[in-house]
Amino acid sequence: MLDGTEFDVDARWQALDRWLVALQPLWRPVPFTTPTPPWAGQWPEFERWLDALDDGEVAHYEHDPDRFAQQAAAWLPQLGRRRGLIAVPALSGPDSTLAEALARDMPGRKRLQAGAMAAALRPFSPAVVDWCCGKGHLARTLAAAGAGSVYGLEWDAALVNEGNRLARDSGAAVTLRRQDVLAPALVWPGADQGVALHACGDLHRQLLTTGVGCGVSRLSVVPCCYHRTAAAEHMPMSRRVNAAHGRCRLSRDDLRLVVQETVTAPGRERRQRHRLSAWRLGFDGLQRTLRGRDEYLPIPSHPTRLNQGDFAGFCRWAAQCKGLELPPQPDFAYWEQHGRSRHARVRRLELVRHLFRRPLELWLVLDYALYLQEQGFAVRLGTFCERALTPRNLLLDAHRQGLR
Repeated sequence: MLDGTEFDVDARWQALDRWLVALQPLWRPVPFTTPTPPWAGQWPEFERWLDALDDGEVAHYEHDPDRFAQQAAAWLPQLGRRRGLIAVPALSGPDSTLAEALARDMPGRKRLQAGAMAAALRPFSPAVVDWCCGKGHLARTLAAAGAGSVYGLEWDAALVNEGNRLARDSGAAVTLRRQDVLAPALVWPGADQGVALHACGDLHRQLLTTGVGCGVSRLSVVPCCYHRTAAAEHMPMSRRVNAAHGRCRLSRDDLRLVVQETVTAPGRERRQRHRLSAWRLGFDGLQRTLRGRDEYLPIPSHPTRLNQGDFAGFCRWAAQCKGLELPPQPDFAYWEQHGRSRHARVRRLELVRHLFRRPLELWLVLDYALYLQEQGFAVRLGTFCERALTPRNLLLDAHRQGLR
C-alpha cells in the first residue's frame, strides 16, 4: 500500500492504460473458449511451466495473484510493473462495525464490509443517501457511526418494508423508500452525500451522474459488477478517457473478467463451480466433434436441478438447448474426462489472464475519478478493507471542491 491518501489520478490512468494496451494479447483471449490462446506459442517455456504446476500450486496462485505475477515476470518482464500500477492507499478510520445486537438479519460479511466502509468515510455529511440500499444494512451502520439522518433508496418493496422495520426496531435514524434509481423522474432526497456499497454497473454510474447533476457535495462509491450495463461496449465517463487516442477499449465480456474472483466463496461452492466448468468443457469437446466445427458454442445458464445430476444429463440438456442430436450411445465417460483435462489446463492458462482483473478494475475506477474531477470534485481513491473480506474493495470518495 501507499502512504497517504492521494496520488495523481491522471498520471496513473495514463500509465495503466499504456500497460494494458501493450499487453492485450495476454488478457483478451479467453482460454475457456479458445483451447490454446495465441500467446502460448510465443513463450513455450512459460507454457510448459504452467502445464507442470500441480493443483495445489494452481490454487495458491489463484488466491495470490501478486505472487504469481512475480513468478511469471521471469518470462514476461512487463508483469513486473503490475504491483506498482495497482498500488493504492488504504483508507481507514475508527472501528464502525455495527454491534451484533443491532445487526439483525445482517450477514456477517456484509456487517464487516459496511463497518469498514463507514470507518473510511467518517466524518459524514449531515444527511446521507444509501443508494440501492436493500434492507438498509449500510444505512443503519452509517446512522450508528454518526450520520445525522440516512435515507435509503431501493426498488424492491419487500426489502424496503423489512428495512424500515429493522430501522424502527433498532431506533436508527433511517428511512427507506421504494425507488427505481434508473427512472428518469428520480427525486433526490434532501441529503448532502450519496453512498453506495456494491451497487452494480449502471446503478453506481447512475449515482455518480445523478449526484453531480443534483449538486450533491459528496459522493462515496464502492463499485461492483461493472458488466451489468445496457451498453454492448463500455463507454467511459470522463472526457479525458473518451478523448484519449489509442486507449484501451472494453467489451462487456472484458468487464466480466474484472469480477471473476471468488476469494470469498465457500469451498463447496468452488468445488461445484469447477465441476460444472469441467462439464461445460466436456460438452464443448463433444459438440465440436458432432458439428465438425472447431469453435466454441455458447450455451445458456443451466437450471439448478442439473447441479445434483450427472454429466450425461447435462449433455442431453445442452444438446437440446442447441438443437443438436446426440449419437445413440455417446461415450460420456470419455467426454467427461476430456472436460476435466480441459478444465485443468484452462485453470493454468487463466492464471495469466486473471493477473489483469485488478488493473482493469482500477482503470475503470480511475475513469470515474477523472469524471468527478472534471465536475469540480476532489477525489480520494483507495481500499476500504482487505481483499479477503471482498475483492471489490476499491472506494471512491469525492468532495465537491470548496465544500469539504
